[in-house]
Amino acid sequence: MLKNDLFLRALRGEVVERPPVWMMRQAGRYLPDFMKLKEKYDFFTRCQTPELATEITVMPIEQVGTDAAILFSDILVVLQAMSIEVEMKNSVGPWLPHPIDGERALNKVIVPDAADALSYVIDAVKMTKIALEEKVPLIGFGGSPWTLLCYAVQGEGSKNFDRAKEFCFTQPQLAHRLLQMITDTTIDYLKAKVEAGVDAMQIFDSWGGLLSPADYAVFSWPYINQIVQALKDYIPVIVFGKGCWFALNEMGQSGASALGVDWTCSARNARYLSGGQITLQGNFDPSRLLSPIPVIEKEVKAMIDAFGKDRYIANLGHGILPNIPVDHAKAFVNAVKNYSE
Repeated sequence: MLKNDLFLRALRGEVVERPPVWMMRQAGRYLPDFMKLKEKYDFFTRCQTPELATEITVMPIEQVGTDAAILFSDILVVLQAMSIEVEMKNSVGPWLPHPIDGERALNKVIVPDAADALSYVIDAVKMTKIALEEKVPLIGFGGSPWTLLCYAVQGEGSKNFDRAKEFCFTQPQLAHRLLQMITDTTIDYLKAKVEAGVDAMQIFDSWGGLLSPADYAVFSWPYINQIVQALKDYIPVIVFGKGCWFALNEMGQSGASALGVDWTCSARNARYLSGGQITLQGNFDPSRLLSPIPVIEKEVKAMIDAFGKDRYIANLGHGILPNIPVDHAKAFVNAVKNYSE
C-alpha cells in the first residue's frame, strides 16, 4: 500500500489537498551524488546496471522529496534493443554510427522480444520498487516513435532534425515501416514494465513540436495513440509532447490520464485546448529554477493558481538543467508542498 498516492489520485482526477510534484529528469545530472557515479560509470553502464539505476532513481526521493519517482533509464535503449547501435559521447550526446538512411539499413533493424532484450530495465523496475518501500509511486517511460526515429535517422542530436524530416518526406513508406517497428517494440517494452510493477507511464515526444500540425497527424500522433490504446486499460498514461500545444485537443480524447505541457503554453490555453476535463502536468520553465528562491516560490504559487489545485500535477516544462542548484530544486518542490489556495 503506497504511503503517498497523491500523484495517482491526481491522475484519476480526484480532489486533492494539494497538487503532487515531481520533475522530469529529476534522477540525474543536477545532483552531486549522481555526478560522482557519472565519474565512475559511463552512461549506458548506469542504465544497464539495475543496482545503479535503482540508486539513481531513489536519490531525488530522499534528497529533494518529490511525490513520485521516475526510473533512471533512457528512451534510446529501445533503439539498442532493435539492433541500432547507440553511443553516448561526452559533450556530443547521443551518437548513432550507422543511421537509418534507406531500405538496406532498415532491413537490419529488428522487432525484438523487448522483455528479454531489455531485461536489465525490467530488473531495475523490480529492484527500485523494493528500494522505494512503498513511499511513492514509480513512473516508467518511453520515447515517442517519432522522437526515436529522429535519432535513428539523424544519427545524433539536432536543433531541427532535418535529415529525419527529409527521410519521412522523401521515403514515407520506409518511415512508416520504421515508425511501426518502433511502436510495436515500445508497446511490448512498456507492457513488460507494467508487469514488473511501475505505477504510471509517461511517453516523451521531445521532438514532436518540430513537425507542422498536419505532419504531426501523420508521423507522430497515430503511433503515440497506438501506445496509449495498448496501455490505458492497465495503467495511467501521461503524454508529453514538447511544443505540441496544437495536438492537446486530440490527445485529450485519447484515453490518456494526463497531458504534459511545456512553458510556452499558458495554463488557460492548455485547459481550453485539452477540453478542460483531463489532468495536466507542467509547466515551469526549467531555467526559472535559476531565479532566487523567493522568486521561485512566488512563481510556483502563480503557476498552481493558474492551473488550479485539482486535475493538476506540478512539474517542469521540460527536463531539469544540469546547472540548477539542489536547494533551488528543493525550493520548487517545497513551494508546491506548501501551497494553499
